[in-house]
Amino acid sequence: MTVEECAQKLSLRFLAGEEGAQTEISGGYVGDLLSWVMGRLEEGQAWITVMGNINAIAVATLKDASCIILTDEAPLDEDARRRAELEGVPVLVTDKNSYQTALALGQALL
Repeated sequence: MTVEECAQKLSLRFLAGEEGAQTEISGGYVGDLLSWVMGRLEEGQAWITVMGNINAIAVATLKDASCIILTDEAPLDEDARRRAELEGVPVLVTDKNSYQTALALGQALL
């Protein structure tokens, strides 16, 4: 499933990085502690978090995440938005919480 297909199925809105909409999603990871995520997020996974800052973009880039999904309408700060655009990291948002989003992503990937 691509990031664009995921956005459609989960009713997500793009905040940045739409040029990466055709990136394939291989799975998902949920976490908000950057150092923890850095050690566990796998290449191609969608990262579900509330962290919408420039450090989150750095972790997603370093780990080659397929996208970041911000939950609970978490904001993406302007520095992070600019960096996501520069690095080509798709950042999407939902009003659902992380648990609901992870369940929906898991079902969509089946």
